[in-house]
Amino acid sequence: MEIYEVLKRDHEEIKEFLNELVALDDDDEYRFVLIQEISNALIPHSRAEESVFYNTLRAVNADKGVVFHGYQEHMEAESLLRTLQVMDKVNMEWKPIANKLKDALEHHVEEEESDIFAEAYNAFSQEEAEVMAEAFERLKSEVEKEGPIQTTVDMVVNMMPPRIADKIRSFTDKGMNP
Repeated sequence: MEIYEVLKRDHEEIKEFLNELVALDDDDEYRFVLIQEISNALIPHSRAEESVFYNTLRAVNADKGVVFHGYQEHMEAESLLRTLQVMDKVNMEWKPIANKLKDALEHHVEEEESDIFAEAYNAFSQEEAEVMAEAFERLKSEVEKEGPIQTTVDMVVNMMPPRIADKIRSFTDKGMNP
């Protein structure tokens, strides 16, 4: 299986959770479960995608503007998700934020599956795309065990130039995790 198929599978799962969430009544307590499911799916997906897919694209000199736009949209979606989690816990109106998150992610997925995938199709062989899929799945499993502070640090490090990011990762891998 190639990286494109694995990413699309995750995209569909997250979209289903979001569709289910925005369809709920405002006072339906099942939203707590869905918001957690969205977080459990979205954050590991994003970190692994940035690290394996986006950073590999950057390394082969693909259109960096397209790749960085993807990073920006990940930050926007994660910010909306975290806002949604807080608003829901303090009983504020959560549905407008849920709709914004759904719209932002649908927009991101559409652009990613067209623009970023087009860059990747031109940059990677089928074998490379298969290797990336395996690496993505492994890293996603590791990220699932991390807390929100570490995943946020990972997001920032993923956006840094590789020589700086590698030094930071080396430092944190030695047990110095924030």
